[in-house]
Amino acid sequence: MKKEKIIYWISTGILGLFILPGIFFINSSFALEGMQHLGIPSWLGLEVGIASFVAGLVLVIPFFKGWVKEQAYTGLGIVYLSAFFGHLSVDGLVPTTLQALVMFGILLLSYVYYHKVKNS
Repeated sequence: MKKEKIIYWISTGILGLFILPGIFFINSSFALEGMQHLGIPSWLGLEVGIASFVAGLVLVIPFFKGWVKEQAYTGLGIVYLSAFFGHLSVDGLVPTTLQALVMFGILLLSYVYYHKVKNS
C-alpha cells in the first residue's frame, strides 16, 4: 500500500508540475506560434489550456474523488493523445511528439495507481 501511494503521488506530482504552470503561458507568443504552426485556432488553445489547468488541479487536490477525477484523467488523456497525433501529422516524429507520449504514459501510471490506492 505504501509503495502504491508513493508511485501515485510522484506520478501525479510530475503531472501537476507540468500542467499547472502552463496557465501563466497560455497567451504567450511561444504558445500562440505553436498553435498557429499546428493549425489550431487560438480560441481552442485557450479553452484547452484552461481546461487542462482545471484538470491538473483536480488531480493534485485530494478533495476531488470519483467521477470528477475520472473526467480529469479522461480529458488530459485526450489532450495528450491529440497533441501526439497533431505533432506527428505536422512535424513527424520529433522530440515534441515524444513529449506528449511521455506525459500520456505518466498520466496512465497515475491513473492505474490512483485506482490501486483507492481500492486498497
